[in-house]
Amino acid sequence: MKFRNSLIACYLMTSLLLAVGITPALSNQAPTFTIEDLRIEGLQRVSPGRVFAELPLQPDDPVSLEQVTQASKSLFATGLFDDVRVYEDRGQLVVQLRERPTLQRLEIEGNKKVSTEDLKKGLTQAGLEEGQIFQRSTLDQIKLELQRMYHAQGRYNAQIESRVESLPRNQVTVHLDINEGSVATIRRINIVGNQAFDNDTLIKRLEQQEDRGWTLFSSAEQYSREKLAGDLERLRSWYLDRGYLRFNIESTQVSISPDKQDIYITINIHEGEQYTVADVELAGELILEQDELMPLIQLKSGDTFSRSAMTSSSERIRSRLGGEGYTFAEVVSRPDIDDEKREVSLTFFVDPGRRSYVRQITFRGNTSTRDEVLRREMLQMEGASANTDLIQASKQRLERLGYFSTVNVETLPVADSPDLIDVNYTVEEQPSGSISASIGYSQASGFVYGAALAQRNFLGTGNTVSLAANKSNFRTSYNFSYLNPYYTIDGVSRGFNLFYRETDYDAFTGVASYATDAYGGNVTYGYPISRDTRVSLSLGFDDTTVKSVRNADGALINEIREFEENYGTEFKNYKVTGRWTQNRLNRGILATAGSYQQVSLEVAVPESDYEFYKLNYRGQRYFPLGNEFSLKFRTDLGYGGGLRDFDRLPFYEHYYAGGLSSVRGFRTNSLGQTSSEGTNSTRNAFGGNILIEGSAELIFPLPFIEDQRSLQTSLFFDAGSVFTDNCYESSVNCNEGIDFDELRYSMGVNLTWLTAIGPLSFSLSRPLKKQSGDQTEVFQFSIGQTF
Repeated sequence: MKFRNSLIACYLMTSLLLAVGITPALSNQAPTFTIEDLRIEGLQRVSPGRVFAELPLQPDDPVSLEQVTQASKSLFATGLFDDVRVYEDRGQLVVQLRERPTLQRLEIEGNKKVSTEDLKKGLTQAGLEEGQIFQRSTLDQIKLELQRMYHAQGRYNAQIESRVESLPRNQVTVHLDINEGSVATIRRINIVGNQAFDNDTLIKRLEQQEDRGWTLFSSAEQYSREKLAGDLERLRSWYLDRGYLRFNIESTQVSISPDKQDIYITINIHEGEQYTVADVELAGELILEQDELMPLIQLKSGDTFSRSAMTSSSERIRSRLGGEGYTFAEVVSRPDIDDEKREVSLTFFVDPGRRSYVRQITFRGNTSTRDEVLRREMLQMEGASANTDLIQASKQRLERLGYFSTVNVETLPVADSPDLIDVNYTVEEQPSGSISASIGYSQASGFVYGAALAQRNFLGTGNTVSLAANKSNFRTSYNFSYLNPYYTIDGVSRGFNLFYRETDYDAFTGVASYATDAYGGNVTYGYPISRDTRVSLSLGFDDTTVKSVRNADGALINEIREFEENYGTEFKNYKVTGRWTQNRLNRGILATAGSYQQVSLEVAVPESDYEFYKLNYRGQRYFPLGNEFSLKFRTDLGYGGGLRDFDRLPFYEHYYAGGLSSVRGFRTNSLGQTSSEGTNSTRNAFGGNILIEGSAELIFPLPFIEDQRSLQTSLFFDAGSVFTDNCYESSVNCNEGIDFDELRYSMGVNLTWLTAIGPLSFSLSRPLKKQSGDQTEVFQFSIGQTF
């Protein structure tokens, strides 16, 4: 009898004895076989070396049944083979293998909500990758994971079908057919056990809402297990913030309709009684006097208990201590509950820890901007005690520069030095300038040619440089400006501006017909008076020549003719301009929080050919609403007049209204007083010496856009116009004073997008109040300027 048969017989006998619970040491008594040679059969892609690595048997070695069994198990455990057989053939130990197939191609169809690329990445991580060994068990596990993934999205009727197609050379193609189904919607939310608040009041606080059948761009009615967990926490916070300390969610039931389309949620709650604050105390190492810390606590005796107010109070105390250098201070609030009286005694335990000092401040991500440009914005100094207020204020100053799309800061303790920290700022740069040449056409300006170099962070120095030349049907202009915001180390700024322009408003639709040639320049110095406030003084000169343009009848416009007769046509003016600016915006471009104010007074001083003044105010205020929503309010006011022997503001210095940066929906500079030329319906805007403008905007995020910092959309309401308080005697259609009935209103939607070529602004608007002769525009756009 051959050894192979003996080996098999022993194996069967061993199995039988083990099956009945007999465990003799058969391995010691089993026959052995000396290997004369090893032969491996069935390999196609797996190397023999890989097999020998798992097969610790060598020729001339004696082999037992136990060794053969263990070798078979080791080979099978590699996952490379579907079948492993080991037997003896005429002195040779034969290892016969059947390799598992290789996955040549993975085809996925039917997926829309999850991209094929993302699915393949996930499948690769799970072990299903083209070019690798294919295991059917892995495919079955992946199908279950995909099913769970779609269930997590609320797609309970999603179906995953797989099909394996055999190919030559032991290869396969796997087809995954996905039917994603539809998201189950919430048909009903029931809250049981509530008495203090009705169902509608509570459900409004939840992120998930019942399906009303009319919501757009909203997923609130789509069920999600994660959202439900968040809603339960919102419900708990709602009650705890209103004094219901013993509030508890007893149970939650989620049921689904047979067609797996409708979800019904029932939340069983126990409200308990409402608790009030008995007293408030401070304990621990206070560092500061109690009289200074107690006002930071938002709860006092007799108030209804609020968990959020308690937490906020702890954070306010911790922040105050951080301002004293105790960066890692801990403030723990402990409520002592008296269930009989339904009162809570609050104790805030203060552990300031050690005072921290800043070892070093580092910057990362500023590939173009010089390190010194960022460092000079720092209010927190190296070597000084750490102040969390100054660290955060420095972060805001970096954001206001407008050079960076994001600014993050972290404080890290220094190893082996418990009283030292490092402050690290990480920035992400964004385009802060452009070089462009352009040609275009518009109804208002005709053909426009231009070339410009504009850089608000020139060569990474933080200086602003602008050089531009433009030519259109009505204007030719050249301009150069330069601003160094840190002319001195103390933050005194200095800037220069030179300009030349020729303007012919006879070719500009909507504005009274006249032409001017002007050139000039100025130098400006600014001085900071606080962290966010500065004053500046500008000294300038300009030479303006008014060129008469006759209308279609060959006559001058009455107002311009009267002005020329009284004051002439050429004016050399010396101007002094003072400005007060307060900037508390959270960032320099596309702000969403904070405020901005600027008051300026421009005066053409004595020795000027025409003495006048212009007083201007511009303000913005943002109110964050959460979830990237904000309210923005803007106000622009202006008033001008003559000085001494000059009784009015010169017409070439008039204010104008209308356009993308003013009252949207009306043509640029088309609102306000009109000239005497033409008929009532064709008279063109003549401007005025009084400007009133304002707007309210709701800033909202666009769905499916990840980076909202480079894109801002808003719904707006604009109002404004221009008035005069000193009409020309020759004016035909002029009313003096401010008449609020003459204000124009519009509303619409605006989009501003930061691109590599500069900011792009678009608006679609509809005038709400207009009069005969008003020139309106539904669509307006601008490239390279933000408002």
